[in-house]
Amino acid sequence: MSERTKMNATRRTRILRLLIPMVAAALPLAFLPGCKKAAVPETQVAVQAAHPELGPIAEQITADAILAPIAQAAIAPKISAPVRKFYVERGQRVHAGELLVTLENNDLAAAATDNKGSLEAAQAAYATATKAQVPEDTLKAESDLAQAKANLDLNQSIVNSRKQLFAEGAIPGRDLDTAQAALVQAQAAYDAAAKHLESLRSVSREAALKSAQGQLTSAEGKYNGAEAQVTYSEIRSPISGVVIDRPLFAGETAAAGAPLITVMDTSVLLAKTHIGQSLAQHLKVDDAAVVHIPGVADPVPATVTLVSPALDPGSTTVEVWLKIDNKTGKIKVGTPVKVTITGKTVAQALKVPDSAIQTADDGTKSVMVVGNDGAAHRKPVTLGIDDGTDVQVTSGLAPTDLVITTGAYGLDEGTKVKVGPAADQDAPPAGKAKVDD
Repeated sequence: MSERTKMNATRRTRILRLLIPMVAAALPLAFLPGCKKAAVPETQVAVQAAHPELGPIAEQITADAILAPIAQAAIAPKISAPVRKFYVERGQRVHAGELLVTLENNDLAAAATDNKGSLEAAQAAYATATKAQVPEDTLKAESDLAQAKANLDLNQSIVNSRKQLFAEGAIPGRDLDTAQAALVQAQAAYDAAAKHLESLRSVSREAALKSAQGQLTSAEGKYNGAEAQVTYSEIRSPISGVVIDRPLFAGETAAAGAPLITVMDTSVLLAKTHIGQSLAQHLKVDDAAVVHIPGVADPVPATVTLVSPALDPGSTTVEVWLKIDNKTGKIKVGTPVKVTITGKTVAQALKVPDSAIQTADDGTKSVMVVGNDGAAHRKPVTLGIDDGTDVQVTSGLAPTDLVITTGAYGLDEGTKVKVGPAADQDAPPAGKAKVDD
């Protein structure tokens, strides 16, 4: 062993001899009653909590919609003609039946006048046929029949007389033959007159009347068609509303079938939207709703006017229309809006604020409640109607449970909590721990 090693060993031995008494003296002091370890303060999270409420709740269905007019008419002429005069301007209000445009119609008016003359001629011919010609023909046929009957009776009496004379030998047989031949001719004339009168009464009269009636009807049809062509040159509004489009000017040619003036009724607007089948299942006409319009502070009241009986084949949704009043005209057609419809309603529902609901990664719902031990405990729940503020709890919660409404986010099971008043601006964000002093 070297000299240096011996010196180091001697030094360590001296230090140990000095420390052992000091440790031995300190050990009894560590177990004295007055010497205790400092207590660590227990951490509590400040939350807000409340018992579930029992009361009515109504489902609030929210969807996007586009505002459309209650009625719109793109008025197109039935004829092609130059525009003679416009009586309205864009933005002007019009009433149903009001004259809007006149087209050039001189040629049409002339054609109507010509057809009117043809109608008057047909009316005169019909009057002549029914009141003069047919009665005269019938009267003449009756007169011919009466004359033939008289001639037949005369020849019959002649034949009878000559038969008697011939039997007495007073006249030759030639005179009797002559009388009999004349009787045959008279009989034939009578038969022809009777048949002519019968035909005139049953067939000819009816045919003559139908012919006259047909000519009159044809003339009336042509005249009405010509008059209609004239009226087509006067464009009138089918609805009351506002003129929103007038693409032509006076003198330009309006084409048949092309819109000449568009009138839109904006006194009532329709918010048209599409809603999922499950949500629309309980909707019906006259259900209450509101429409949120950009630039309008307060929601506008509305009512459901249509719930389509069929699904849209493209989106498999249900088309729903809501009606809102717009007599002032401040709300514009085509505005994208949000609608909120009051759907299914439950009179007595157990409900909690939406802020109390927590959703797990797998979609399950739960709430945090304050237990008797002052700690937060998770309770799975089943939800029903959500009105946007509160949500119905159908199972998993009792009215006596104290549900954490604010501050439950991020709380672990069993975390100690302190229920306090509503948070102010200096309070930490919900779910952040606050250590009591």
